[in-house]
Amino acid sequence: MTMPLPCRAALPAAGALLAGLLLAACTKAPAAALPKFAVDADRVMVAGLSSGAYMATQAHLALSDRIHGAALVAGGPYGCAGGKLEAALSTCMKGEPAIDVAALAARAAERAAKGEIAPLSNLAGDPVYVLHGRRDATVAEPVARAGAAFYERLRADHADLATLKVAWDGGRDFPHLLPTAQGTGGCESAAPYIGNCGFDAAGAIFNALYGAAPRPAPATAAGSLQAFDQRVFAPAGKATQLADQGRLYVPKACADGARCGVLVALHGCQQNVEAVGEAFVRDAGFNRWADAYDVIVLYPQTHASLAPLNPKACWDWWGYTGADYDTRDGAQVAWLANLIDGLRR
Repeated sequence: MTMPLPCRAALPAAGALLAGLLLAACTKAPAAALPKFAVDADRVMVAGLSSGAYMATQAHLALSDRIHGAALVAGGPYGCAGGKLEAALSTCMKGEPAIDVAALAARAAERAAKGEIAPLSNLAGDPVYVLHGRRDATVAEPVARAGAAFYERLRADHADLATLKVAWDGGRDFPHLLPTAQGTGGCESAAPYIGNCGFDAAGAIFNALYGAAPRPAPATAAGSLQAFDQRVFAPAGKATQLADQGRLYVPKACADGARCGVLVALHGCQQNVEAVGEAFVRDAGFNRWADAYDVIVLYPQTHASLAPLNPKACWDWWGYTGADYDTRDGAQVAWLANLIDGLRR
């Protein structure tokens, strides 16, 4: 899309947040409706980086009737922040004070019993993959370990979750980003928070969630990347604080009518399209593997705001959309449920 001249002239003089908001306003145009596909409901998974990892575990717990596995990169356990920003910035990023995994697991069971999240029994057999880099200075290792321990505690506490599969991968040398094995970017934690660290995280995520690849991934993605209108999926009476447009990657086989899985890929803070362009949706590595596995990739998009205070365009994992943010009634969780349902033919 060509940006109008007044917008292009104004952007260089704007601060980072203002520039992001201005860019969003300047590029608004009607996006296409989300197309529908033959979706294999048993192969709908979620993955996320940083705030996207926290959102991924929220979606997995709240929507386990729709989502059947989760990959968390540099994120912690469900319910960690407890609706408090100060807890999010301390306990849930630095691990100080330590995270009480047993209490979080008990709280999740209470919420499931009340119907605030889906029944925990839905998690039986689900794969969970937790990835953390040893050089991550943003999210401490004990926080990520607690993300894996949370699921392990659920498995220990509930006999019907004996088949819940939890994999911890914390021995790799990369900082706070999504590591790749392609591209020219250095392995440093800086925008767009994707770096060639000699490890294909996207491939590892696909393998953990979907099993061995039925065929090798192509060198470059061969499907189509599309924009779609996110606004139509907003739950009634809820302000989602999301961008107007999202992105969708469709392998050719899926476009031609094959029955395909779905991966919801959630970017981290300052990694949305408004902040880094299409770097995450094009270069994270998911699209190549989507071709190999016949999986559609949804790339939902947040946006930065001053009210509510979310200047880095993070997903809501501490309550800026409301106290029910990490339940089925939460604005972004309910929106995501509508999005997944809307993709199905």
